[in-house]
Amino acid sequence: MRGRLEVLMTPIARLPIRMRLAGTSAALTLVILCAFAAAIGTLTIRRIRADFTNSLSTAADSLRGELSFGWGINGPVLLGPELDNFAAGDDAAIRIISRNTGGVIAETRSAPRLGLPGPDGNGRTTSTGSYLVTTVLVPLSQDGRPTNQAVYVMYARPISDLDKTIGRVELFLLVGVLGGAGLAFVAGSWTARRAMAPIAALTAAAREVELTRDPNRSIPASQSEDEVAELGRTLEGMLHALSDARTETEGMLARQRAFVADASHELRTPLTSVLANLELLSETLTGDEGAAARSALRSSRRMRRLVADLLLLARADVPRERRDRPLDLADVVVEAAGELGPSSGRHEVEIDVVPAPIVGARDDILRVTLNLIENALRHTPPGTHVTVATRSLPDGGGVLSVTDNGPGVPADLAPRLFERFVRGTGDRGGSFGLGLAIVAAVASAHSGTVGVEPRPDGGARFVVTFGPGAFPGSGPAPSPSPGVGARGGPGTGASASAGPGSVAGVAPAEIA
Repeated sequence: MRGRLEVLMTPIARLPIRMRLAGTSAALTLVILCAFAAAIGTLTIRRIRADFTNSLSTAADSLRGELSFGWGINGPVLLGPELDNFAAGDDAAIRIISRNTGGVIAETRSAPRLGLPGPDGNGRTTSTGSYLVTTVLVPLSQDGRPTNQAVYVMYARPISDLDKTIGRVELFLLVGVLGGAGLAFVAGSWTARRAMAPIAALTAAAREVELTRDPNRSIPASQSEDEVAELGRTLEGMLHALSDARTETEGMLARQRAFVADASHELRTPLTSVLANLELLSETLTGDEGAAARSALRSSRRMRRLVADLLLLARADVPRERRDRPLDLADVVVEAAGELGPSSGRHEVEIDVVPAPIVGARDDILRVTLNLIENALRHTPPGTHVTVATRSLPDGGGVLSVTDNGPGVPADLAPRLFERFVRGTGDRGGSFGLGLAIVAAVASAHSGTVGVEPRPDGGARFVVTFGPGAFPGSGPAPSPSPGVGARGGPGTGASASAGPGSVAGVAPAEIA
């Protein structure tokens, strides 16, 4: 039973509050009006039936007082009044029957058979067919002397007249009940809308805060001191608290970014000195001492890369004026490929570039390219084919893509791939988890986008889109650097592949 009730209540619970309030008001009004109509209708119908019966009796008594009889050969004869005229007003039927013989002395035209009254029929009202009949006994006299003759006056009216009256009453009550419920619904809906208007204003204000993310927006105040006003004050207090917390958090983050930037910048000088000394020691010392120096040198170099990454991210977090210059994305790719050639190992790296003019900070774009290629080399097994390509956009700008046929990006890691300090389970290079975060930060700073696309045949494709840029003058954009085997005519781009240990057809010795 409880489960059925919950099933029935579920659609109602999904309705708006104002509809539920209006519906509840209309339902309660309907119940009250139904009870009222049932009570009033019962009393009214009883009264109508009694009045109808009383009117029959009154009419019959009135007729009895006006009857006048004479005597003929066969018995009493009606002298007056004219029955059809008397019955015309009530659409009644009248029959006058001799009590002694049972014969009809007089009757109205088209009078139905109303039966014969019983011996106790005087003053009784009975239902005969479709008529309600009142019977009265009228004793007869002759020359002022009583006789043993008497007649029954049967005065009848159609029950359809009574039914029509009762039907009109029932229709009136039904229309009143339904009309009252409808008016209650309309009034309840209007009242609920007026009552919900302050809440709707609060909802609109909260939605505006959600869209603008500005907790300093004002909350509309209610004119009355009620629950809605208390809700508005609570929301406004919450927004003030959020604003204070936001200001405090932003200040703390700004101090943290400034600290990271300052610390990273200050660490570069002592790290450079340490690296220089360790390089000297690693070349002069032998044995265990030399091995310890070389190990310390590797750790120091790794620390220098971490400090450089942190400094770059800290600078990306703080708005600053960059020295952007026109550059060709293809040149940056060739330079990055040449720099990573010795560390490509057994990977097959191919570059497929065309001129793609953009405007940006060359060092930052180079870092993006290096990080994407290193990411492909680090997270794919030896023998994986890696393709680095560029293309220009019709409306300006360029696209850098790095594609591999490795294991691809795990589904659980994809949503957090460009967050800081996120490392894949297959990371064999001991990265810090900052490479792709730097890619995203630099792309965003250059009004670009970065994303990863799964490949149907396996692997991953990282795509970075940079905003439009133009080279000064009317001449063509710079072409890719020499040393790359061209495919097609001049200016159509460059494409080359390399086996293990080389990149873009450039020998490791040339890259080094």
